Amino acid sequence: MSVVLPMTSGPDRATVEQLARRARLLSWLSLLWMTIEGGVAIAAGIVASSVALVGFGLDSAIEGFASVIIIWRFTGHRIHSHAAEVRAQKLVAVQFFILAPYVAVESIRAVVTGERADPSLAGILLAIGSVVFMPMLGIAKQRIAEHLGSAATKGEGRQNMLCAYLAGALLVGLLGNALVGAWWLDPIVGLLIAGVAVVEGREAWRGEGCCVQAPVAPGAAEACCADDHTAKCTRLAPPTTRL
Repeated sequence: MSVVLPMTSGPDRATVEQLARRARLLSWLSLLWMTIEGGVAIAAGIVASSVALVGFGLDSAIEGFASVIIIWRFTGHRIHSHAAEVRAQKLVAVQFFILAPYVAVESIRAVVTGERADPSLAGILLAIGSVVFMPMLGIAKQRIAEHLGSAATKGEGRQNMLCAYLAGALLVGLLGNALVGAWWLDPIVGLLIAGVAVVEGREAWRGEGCCVQAPVAPGAAEACCADDHTAKCTRLAPPTTRL
């Protein structure tokens, strides 16, 4: 039995390019913030012997690289390239998997050895800033991703939201250690960072939650995709020839 899929119209070329510019701008903002956040977190983590802070700083570095990937994805002819979208999606996903092993091993080591992190005022202030700023970037990117049909952009937005959640957990751990001496909260937060990174990486690799509306071959009349157990087709504009 054949299934009739609903037809939806995708954004035109001019709209895609406008959305791409917004995606690049948001990624540049992310890259700037992640550079500052990562440097401060790693330095403060080393000083305080905090595996959670160092892990958070490494996460910032990885997210910064994801921003570079999105800037590359939406520059020049790659704006309209399905191959570039798929490549960017996979590269963003890999960033999650790079983070998890290091943080997990260091967190387990801290629990086994009983190594205690010192209180860190710089870490606390940094975590507060990330809790406030990261959700704004993440939500904006995921909205643009829905319009563009870009799993790579949505993956980067998820990383920003993950950063916000982990910043909140990091804040709890740092405050618990500073106020009541709950040193064990620090490695637990580190393990949380590792676990969530693996889950988010798997989703980003599969492109879950975002329908990539791009022709699978030059000259295709329409493209269909599955998104959250529903299917839809997008009427595609005829390809243009670049001179």
